[in-house]
Amino acid sequence: MNDSLTLEVEDLVVDVLTGIYSEETGKPQPLRISIAVDLAVADKYEPDTHLSASKNYMNLKFAATDALPAGVHFKLIEAVGDHICETLFLQDERVNRVKVKIVKLAIAEADEKIGMTLVRYRR
Repeated sequence: MNDSLTLEVEDLVVDVLTGIYSEETGKPQPLRISIAVDLAVADKYEPDTHLSASKNYMNLKFAATDALPAGVHFKLIEAVGDHICETLFLQDERVNRVKVKIVKLAIAEADEKIGMTLVRYRR
């Protein structure tokens, strides 16, 4: 078995310009975004191990918030997910895999979760 390290940020609510229907375009809609990143694992993590042996979790949050370009309309939430993946791969060469789950909150009628999960591997 191989050791692994997965960093996670779950349930961020972010307003994003997205959608294909007329009632969706022109105004941001809330998306619930969760991210899991598989990172190259260190041999051991001691109590005084420096942050550089891992990754700052705030970088994951940044990829789903500030790194999304302002004013850009993403027709598909899959494109939002792809942008998040690409941002994380560019941030850190130790990122091997990114999993992004996006739920469209505005279209839920009875608390159902409507959305997608995208998994990308470093190429």
